Amino acid sequence: MRTVLSYLRPSAKKMAWGITIKFLGTVMDLFLPWILAFVIDTVVPRRSLAQIALWGGVMFLCSVLAVVGNIAANRSAARIARDTSERIRHDLFSKTARLSCRQIDHFTVPSLEARLTTDTYNVHQMLNMMQRVGIRAPILLLGGVAVTLTLEPVLTLVLLSVLPLIALVVFFVSRKGVGLFSAMQRSVDTLVRTVREDVTGIRIIKALSRTEGEKARFDGVNRAVSRRETAASTTMALSNPAIDFFLGAGLTGVILVGAFRVDSGLTQPGAILAFLSYFTIILGAMLSITRVFVMYSKGAASAARIQEVLAAEGEPETLAATPDRGQARLSFEGVTFSYGGGEPAVEDISFAVEPGQTLGIIGATGSGKSTLCNLMLRFYTPDKGVIRLDGRDIRAIPLKELRNRFGVVFQNDLLFGRTVAENIDFDRGIAPGRAAAAAGWAQADFVAGLEGGFAHPLAARGTDLSGGQRQRLLVARALAGDPDILILDDASSALDYQTDARLRQAVREHCADATCVVVAQRVSSVMGADQILVLDEGRLLGCGSHSELLESCPPYRELYALQMGEGAAQ
Repeated sequence: MRTVLSYLRPSAKKMAWGITIKFLGTVMDLFLPWILAFVIDTVVPRRSLAQIALWGGVMFLCSVLAVVGNIAANRSAARIARDTSERIRHDLFSKTARLSCRQIDHFTVPSLEARLTTDTYNVHQMLNMMQRVGIRAPILLLGGVAVTLTLEPVLTLVLLSVLPLIALVVFFVSRKGVGLFSAMQRSVDTLVRTVREDVTGIRIIKALSRTEGEKARFDGVNRAVSRRETAASTTMALSNPAIDFFLGAGLTGVILVGAFRVDSGLTQPGAILAFLSYFTIILGAMLSITRVFVMYSKGAASAARIQEVLAAEGEPETLAATPDRGQARLSFEGVTFSYGGGEPAVEDISFAVEPGQTLGIIGATGSGKSTLCNLMLRFYTPDKGVIRLDGRDIRAIPLKELRNRFGVVFQNDLLFGRTVAENIDFDRGIAPGRAAAAAGWAQADFVAGLEGGFAHPLAARGTDLSGGQRQRLLVARALAGDPDILILDDASSALDYQTDARLRQAVREHCADATCVVVAQRVSSVMGADQILVLDEGRLLGCGSHSELLESCPPYRELYALQMGEGAAQ
């Protein structure tokens, strides 16, 4: 398991070189006030223009080295932060794509989006600032104190008397800030979720005239983010005035003590001038350190959230040798499953469907139809019972092997902003002829009328197509992969009865060897199936052929009569 900081390891040599350059450039900055004091107290009294010019040249050289060194180190820091953030973002996205559905439900999609965007940005900013200011500020602080000890030990002791107080302020404020920024990021998750819902559902919001209501809801969420951000920022902002107060008190003490020492002849004016310059450097260093701690608080909170995802253990799978791929016999044996440990979504489901047969699943909304499909694909694992494919527990089949055997059209599936051909192929390397044939079987004849045909670029989510056209392209995508098991989860809800009938006929003709699972709310979509499951609130009310269910299952008979006419079931 990699930690966020371990992503710096590939850049360790570059970072060491950048820190070295930063150190040397910062040391050059520290030399300047000391040289100035030497010139004022020692060189100027000699009235030697040559020595003044010499030491002036030394100061100029130190200034150039300081500027060049700091610029080079800052560029290196920016590159290291960029490359590290890129690696983190890549692995985080890859890990997110491999999360199980249970884990995605736990983290939530808006939170994962925020971790991929806002949190990785905060980590990038933290890494950049820690290399730039986080190295320079402590060197200026400690180096300034060390040099002032050589210049004027008594005045340095006055300054050092306030540093412990400043350290306590920085420690307690930054400790409190990490928790506040973590709470703020959680509220950002809620904000992202709200925006995501409003953008996705913008049409229904406008259709139902709920614009003002959604604006009010967003305003409430936005205000919550603002309150938490204000609380975090206010807490972190306390450090600046507190540090200014203590440093100001120290500076006042330095000036008073320095005045008495100069008046008594114990200290040279140049030393006092240099000391005040170092004091200014130390003041700037302390303020920079507070900014580093603010960014560290944000970055540490974000790094912890990223680490939660990276550390999430993947769903175990057995990779032992398995039998050769055979025909798909699918069976459920006493399967019970619940989302998040609540009420069972499906309970004690048992059935078996033979290769080449069609299984129909019908029931009201929320009866568990889609849940059965999710369990077949092992998006979730059952709480009880076993699901078998070819006699093997699907938990013993590698996920890639398992899912390669399925062709699926989900209830809320989507198309991508690519061409028609690319949406059907979906990077699987399917031959163009096969893709065209699959589009024909799916009754997607409208493709020929599009500008460019299969090369026609679709809008994101296929919004430039009708609902029926989108469904037919999705069915074509599923058929193109030549699946052993074809799952059509309410895949014909937007089709007229005639097109639906032609689609089912084409599937029977061209996918005769495939096990077909049809999930629907229309009796007409499943009545030709070899076996039909009737579900209600997760329970199996009936199982059999259409004629068998008409005789043995009253709920199915009532549904048939309701949809097909009162005399249909007679």
